[in-house]
Amino acid sequence: MSRDNIIGIVVIIGILLVYSIWSTPSAEDREKARIRQDSIAEVNRQNAEAAKSVDGFNANDLPTETPKEADKQADIKTNTEGVQDNDKYGIFAANTIGENDYYYLENELIKLTISTKGGFITNAELKNYKTSDQNPLSLFIEEYNDFAVNFYYANKLISTSDLFFISHPYEESQPGKKQFNVSGNDSLEFGMRMYISDPAIENPQYIELYYGLKGNDYMIDFDIRFVGMQGIISQNVPFINIKWDMFSPKQEKSYVNEQRNTTIHYHYVNDEVSYLSENKDDREDLRTNIKWISFKQQFFSISLIAKEHFKNADIQAITLNEEESPNFVRRMSASIDIEYDVRSDNNIAMNLYLGPNHYQTLSAYDLKLERQIPLGWSFFLMSWINRFIVIPIFNWLDSMNLGYGLIILLLTIMLKIVLLPIAYKTYISSAKMRVLKPDIEELGKKFPKKEDSMKKQQATMALYKKAGVNPMAGCIPMLLQLPILLALFRFFPASIELRQEAFLWADDLSSYDSIFDLPFTIPFYGSHVSLFTILMAVSTIIYTRMNTQMTGSANQMPGMKTMMYMMPVMLLFIFNSFASGLSYYYFLANAISLGQMYLIQQFIDEDALRAKIEENKKKPVKQSKWQEKMKQIAEAQKKKK
Repeated sequence: MSRDNIIGIVVIIGILLVYSIWSTPSAEDREKARIRQDSIAEVNRQNAEAAKSVDGFNANDLPTETPKEADKQADIKTNTEGVQDNDKYGIFAANTIGENDYYYLENELIKLTISTKGGFITNAELKNYKTSDQNPLSLFIEEYNDFAVNFYYANKLISTSDLFFISHPYEESQPGKKQFNVSGNDSLEFGMRMYISDPAIENPQYIELYYGLKGNDYMIDFDIRFVGMQGIISQNVPFINIKWDMFSPKQEKSYVNEQRNTTIHYHYVNDEVSYLSENKDDREDLRTNIKWISFKQQFFSISLIAKEHFKNADIQAITLNEEESPNFVRRMSASIDIEYDVRSDNNIAMNLYLGPNHYQTLSAYDLKLERQIPLGWSFFLMSWINRFIVIPIFNWLDSMNLGYGLIILLLTIMLKIVLLPIAYKTYISSAKMRVLKPDIEELGKKFPKKEDSMKKQQATMALYKKAGVNPMAGCIPMLLQLPILLALFRFFPASIELRQEAFLWADDLSSYDSIFDLPFTIPFYGSHVSLFTILMAVSTIIYTRMNTQMTGSANQMPGMKTMMYMMPVMLLFIFNSFASGLSYYYFLANAISLGQMYLIQQFIDEDALRAKIEENKKKPVKQSKWQEKMKQIAEAQKKKK
């Protein structure tokens, strides 16, 4: 293997390592995505800040465990004997008295629990998924999820999270019914209303949170309706505020990986999708029209989507500590301003997506929600390879009801077949370099001094040209494979299809596999031993050794040789906590590459190759068109003289 070839391999691995660590956009990149404007009058800005100060729960009270059902029942939010606070709530004071109750909306995919206290969803259970502990998967926990609609009345800041609502079934009156189901092509409508006048009168005044649920769909209609509120909502504040604050519960096997993939994504109306940092606490003040804001978990999302746009928003993501809060990975909050017409009734139409980060599911809504899935969007080749090659092939294999271990094997074989011409060209180039090795060594003896290094380099390049060998021919094909390597590096950990799918000793191909749990933690390694990672590292070492022997570079550049053997050891530490499906793929890729190398070797006649190179040496060196042109110019100038 030539020096350039070795450098190419090291560059590829180096890029992979750097990309895995610095895969999130820099602050400068995110700054470009932000479009700032300040069209709000000063009084409105002050009111907005006041609205954003509404407390959901104490930021310093980190949750330490998920509340049990018995604890929840013992802590029902009631105020049946409370005293109305007319000074604080005014006309809304009567709605602060009540007892919490729950209603349930359900289709084939999700089960929603809606509370009379605040009128919002307190639990969203995905029926086709389980947590890593095989418990029902809820996207958020009631005690650690606070949603409120905030507005001003008579200079008083009112929050719907403090008020009690009553149910309002639409199709027919069904007193006492708590469970509502829908399936197939049907849909249901359900509302939670907070009246400030007698609901029996002809034109009652109320605020309603409306829910429209369709069968077999993760997307629901969600409207906030203000009816007959003219003259009640403050005239000098032409917007209402939504404050959503939640602790994202731990759903997956690896706390670290889940935390690294949990953050807030958002989409400007006339710009691309962006997101807060996944590696540290982050905050953004979004001062332009926003289409949607999403609390994105590793494999699931809670997305609030405007039918038109949100005016502006303040979003924040805070990283939690596993020791202090083992059942929650991040705190995410959003304070959103929405334009409000104080002169008439308002119907603020939105949608809520409560479901998996599945590429086909999200892309079907045509809202760029699929951009939350990390498929390498920052590098167009990666995203194209994943979207138009890897995902279609993966889905085609998945439609055959094959095991995912077999699907990864077949996908790897297919990709290796496609890349076989590149592998063949790489090996041919290495074989040519091996044949020229004695001549290059002779040049080394001819120019032994360091000051003759330039002459040696020129003589070496002249030798390559005369022999018809391109020293970069082995490196360039390997670099061409880099986008595919990086694309699959992003695809396997992000593929929800692999979530909780077992193969051999791995119980979850989307998380690490462990054959032995250590009683202690090794820095940069972890507290478990991943067998697929070990197989990947060992196969990489074998491939490196076989490749250096076959290309005749075993004795060249001993320092570089040591580096090549150190890289698999470094990968052993880096990949130990990565998705086992990814390590399994790299192990298969190495094994197939070894087989390809052996087969290609059988079809190459090195004696014939050597004879062809010797024949090329005897031929006059063919000049390039540029060299011929320069020669003609030089001759023309010489004649003029």
